[in-house]
Amino acid sequence: MDVVSGAGHDAVYLARLAPTAMVFVPCADGISHNEIEDAEPEHLEAGCNVLLHAMLRSAGVAA
Repeated sequence: MDVVSGAGHDAVYLARLAPTAMVFVPCADGISHNEIEDAEPEHLEAGCNVLLHAMLRSAGVAA
C-alpha cells in the first residue's frame, strides 16, 4: 500500500543513494513530532514487524 505523506526526514536524502521507505504507525490523536506523541505497544510491534520483514525480504532471507 502506498501512503502519501508530507513527512520526509532522512529518507529524502537517502533516496538519492538507495530505495527508501518509511514505516508509519498510528499515534494518539494524530500527534507527531511532539513529546506528547503516544502510540500503542501493539502498533509499535506491528511497525517493527513490517520493518523486519522488509529487511529480510530485501536481504533474500525467508521469514
